[in-house]
Amino acid sequence: MPSLEERLDIAEQIMQKPSFRQNKGLGNEVGYYIFDYLPEQELVVRERVEYIRRKNAESADDYQIVVFDLYDITIEILKQKGYLEKCFEFEKKKGFDRITKAVGNTLRITSADSLIVNYIKEHTPEKAIVLLVGIGKIYPILRSHTILNNLHQVIDHVPVVMFYPGKYDGQELVLFSEIKDDNYYRAFKLVE
Repeated sequence: MPSLEERLDIAEQIMQKPSFRQNKGLGNEVGYYIFDYLPEQELVVRERVEYIRRKNAESADDYQIVVFDLYDITIEILKQKGYLEKCFEFEKKKGFDRITKAVGNTLRITSADSLIVNYIKEHTPEKAIVLLVGIGKIYPILRSHTILNNLHQVIDHVPVVMFYPGKYDGQELVLFSEIKDDNYYRAFKLVE
């Protein structure tokens, strides 16, 4: 089995191919991919994703790599609405489970007009590769299958790669080796 660094090298090579950016060879499926890795490798993956983004920004390529950290987007939206400090107080009074549900409702996570999905849609150029990170940081407020299913409805012109701190076997996502997320059958494993 290849090391994480080797798998990241392969992922970077795949993303550089014009056929990848054009979603060719997927049987007309929209290009949604998952790059899974061990949660303890999170910092290495973050560093590599940032390296890939910077390398692309400095190149003359005709596409842009955009990185969306789902946790950072959530914090930004809560700050813009003036809710972040209120969330801290609400959690102290009502507990973690209640704040998780309240934040999810505020962000309209499961609805067609999800604030996170709209944010990603509004900030994705025509020629791009979308990289999603921060899954482990935002769990359990946001579940990976929820964001992928909702994004699938509005982003179908560019490939989307979710960097997932857990295991993906092509059928099922397992976060932190024990917490199963709902099935997401439309994503392809980017690198074995």
